[in-house]
Amino acid sequence: MKKNWCILSIFLLAVFFASSGCTQKTETAGDFKIDYAKYTLDNGLEVILHEDRSDPIVAVALQFHVGSNREVLGRTGFAHLFEHMMFQESQHVGQDQFFKKIQSAGGTLNGGTSRDGTIYFEVLPKNALELALWLESDRLGYLRSSITQEAFANQQGVVKNEKRQGVDNRPYGYTSYIIGKMLYPEGHPYSWQVIGSMDDLSNATLRDVHEFHEKWYRPNNCTLVVAGDFEVEDTKTLIEKYFGEIPGGIKLEAPKPQPVTLEAPKLAFHEDNFARSPEISMVFPTVEQYHSDAYPLSFLGQLLSFSKKAPMYRVIVEEKKLAPRASGYQMSSEIAGEFTIRIRTFPKVGLNDVTAAISETFERFETESFTEQDVDRIKAGIETSFYNRLSSALGKSFQLARYNEYAGSPDYLGTDLEKIQAVTKADILRVYEKYIKDKPYVMTCFVPKGQTDLVVEGAERFLLAEESITAADTTSAQDEGFSVEPSPSVFDRSIEPSIGSDPEIILPTVWQETLGNGMKLYGVEHHELPLIQFTMTVKGGQLLDDFDKIGAANLVSDLLMEGTRDKTPIELEEAIDDLGASIMMFTGREAITLRVNCLSSKFADVYALVEEILLEPRWDTTEFERVKRETLESINRNKANPNAISANVFNNLIYGEKHIFSYPVVGTTESLESINLEDVKAYYTNYFSPSLAHVAIAGNISRAEAVRTFKSLEKKWGAKDVAFPEYPLPEPREEALVCFVDVPDAKQSVIRIGSVGLAYTDADYYPAYIMNYKLGGSFNSIVNMILREEKGYTYGARSGFSGSLIPGTFAASSSVQSRVTLESVQIFKDSMTDYRDGISAEDMEFTKSALVKSNALRFETLGALIGMLNTIGNYDFPFDYIKRQEDIVRNMTLDQHKELAQKYIEPQKMIYLIVGDAATQMKELEQLGLGTPRLIENK
Repeated sequence: MKKNWCILSIFLLAVFFASSGCTQKTETAGDFKIDYAKYTLDNGLEVILHEDRSDPIVAVALQFHVGSNREVLGRTGFAHLFEHMMFQESQHVGQDQFFKKIQSAGGTLNGGTSRDGTIYFEVLPKNALELALWLESDRLGYLRSSITQEAFANQQGVVKNEKRQGVDNRPYGYTSYIIGKMLYPEGHPYSWQVIGSMDDLSNATLRDVHEFHEKWYRPNNCTLVVAGDFEVEDTKTLIEKYFGEIPGGIKLEAPKPQPVTLEAPKLAFHEDNFARSPEISMVFPTVEQYHSDAYPLSFLGQLLSFSKKAPMYRVIVEEKKLAPRASGYQMSSEIAGEFTIRIRTFPKVGLNDVTAAISETFERFETESFTEQDVDRIKAGIETSFYNRLSSALGKSFQLARYNEYAGSPDYLGTDLEKIQAVTKADILRVYEKYIKDKPYVMTCFVPKGQTDLVVEGAERFLLAEESITAADTTSAQDEGFSVEPSPSVFDRSIEPSIGSDPEIILPTVWQETLGNGMKLYGVEHHELPLIQFTMTVKGGQLLDDFDKIGAANLVSDLLMEGTRDKTPIELEEAIDDLGASIMMFTGREAITLRVNCLSSKFADVYALVEEILLEPRWDTTEFERVKRETLESINRNKANPNAISANVFNNLIYGEKHIFSYPVVGTTESLESINLEDVKAYYTNYFSPSLAHVAIAGNISRAEAVRTFKSLEKKWGAKDVAFPEYPLPEPREEALVCFVDVPDAKQSVIRIGSVGLAYTDADYYPAYIMNYKLGGSFNSIVNMILREEKGYTYGARSGFSGSLIPGTFAASSSVQSRVTLESVQIFKDSMTDYRDGISAEDMEFTKSALVKSNALRFETLGALIGMLNTIGNYDFPFDYIKRQEDIVRNMTLDQHKELAQKYIEPQKMIYLIVGDAATQMKELEQLGLGTPRLIENK
């Protein structure tokens, strides 16, 4: 099947800028071009500029060629720890000012660390570009003199809590750690995790950190990308000003590939404190990124597991019913690669049975094979995802930076796509024989505590040192007398660049139509990319569930995707994949939503499938039983996940047992078991009506074509009368209630504090959103600054209002180290109490600036446009509601802010829910003075 998206040409325009040695090029993919200019400063910094004036914003990305693979044993986690340090302060930028300055300018920023690299980025209105360059250059060249022992110790605590949250306090959190230790020999850069070990994080010294920065954070070890709406020559001048004088470092060679081999299989097991069901992982060593074999290995993973006719799905999920799903995938990193098979089974499943099923999967793959059409389906999906990755200035920045830093040039984008397009059936079969068939592997078996009888025969217990809940946190000894002198500059860098006039925010032109059956259409034309996205939202969702059969609506959205009257589930899946499209459905509290992403050239065919899905359900009995079984298992797993427990119990406490929102959208074990296929059909028949539906569509499509297409539903889909039930809210609380859910040996406590909030349509909702911004609505909020940046107790803390047509909640939440549970809850309580007294004029100005100026970022992507259209459709808002919200922000006074805080932030009347280790943390919560904590059963 011919693909018109492949690289047609990669040509050099041969335009050279004598002042900088700058070369301009164009990457061409089908009808889409990425024009960029690349040049190198004298200090080795490689700069890539991509001009795009479609939106008044810019993205700045700085990709460093330093990840955890540059670390050494005993000093692991440094790359990630340093990512955190880069947001603290620098020689000319004060403590915690990076986030504040960018957010005040209307921007957003973050960073990320992987095995192979670290990236920092900002997206902000175009008038703040110089601000971003000033900040990035200061922390690149002028950071070391500002790194203090206090700031370093604080971020050690933050990173440790990130590890507790992401690894120690969740089901299967240690899987990657154990695989790394077993697959790679000691000293191999992938034998440790990006997050590092607790011991290494604790033992790190200030001197270590300075030396790490001095070696790796140099201009000649990174790529700077600026993408968006800017003047090229002016930007080149600014880059030279801010980055040009920063000294380059020693020459650093890119790491060489270090593939590994195994002489024999290695098997290990671990008893998981949080798991409710077994997990098995089977990992084969393979090849590094951009290796010619990495491409067919990626295809192999999808062919083995990603479709309904894939052998892993058929054997493990469908026939033997061992697990709700099974996955196989290739992960190629800079110096090595891994092919992983991972299966999380149903409860009590013996993993010997699973390994036998995996063997049967391989046998079936060998005997039944696959077709060239199956390979083409994968390529069709890659075509669409390629355009989606480049749909924003930031997305383009990431791609250009990554190809430049790891493949040597942004031009490799074309080579990468050519290699994907060139993959054949023979290639896939070859890599299966070379890397998978009868080859040794690492296998890990995770089982719930006390269920070691389920592990694979021959597996040995992996000895894992886990942190004690009550042990005091330790940090490194101070480097007495160690300091670094400030670095000189040829100009005064302490002068913050002025930000010019804010760019004019022009709202997208929204069109609207109403069909004869009552369905409304909202659209925005956006022709930059050959993509179309649309959603169809049908009001109802969980709200229309029978109270005794909660979860029926969720089963409706699941089953509508499992075949149609004339297509089996496999045939429907393949029809979607043939078009490279994504069609999905999901259920929320108040609606069922269908979401579509496709190439504009395939829109007509994709729409035909959507219409078939909506109007011609198959109601397959086998699929119903499978989906129901899988949903029950997801409910079972959530009972062991502290964050899921917190969300579910909190809703039950807030709404009371007689309100349907007290229960998860997917239902409970009891409600789901009572639902049969006829219940699902009845929900669809009674409540699925176009009069309750609206479509939001954006992309490369005209209003006329969109209306003409959806108009076919006028006669095919008739309106129904639907009555919505009313669930009264509980009476307002008059006093606080402290509740605790016990998760024995939890390394963190999940804190959630709140009350009934507001409907999104309430006149006070958006003012309350503004009011909360400084309390817990941003990184620089009060609760995050205290709990994370000052205390180091958490990876993050937030507060906020949620709401829809029905009042939602106000909630303040965080996951904190177990031993500081009481102090953290007290900090939340005290912060909310103090907040009722009002904020400063400076904080009000920060809030207004951040919220108003950030609107420049709200219309760049199709997803953002769909979000705006759905807000209009869901709540019957005017097309200019964003401008009206701006007026609310601008006009808010300090007195109004204080009045709102006193009205909606009442800590003495809130519910305080803690999910953690009751034996060590529950009793001391009595010191809050809010009564004796109530132990809540985790049902």
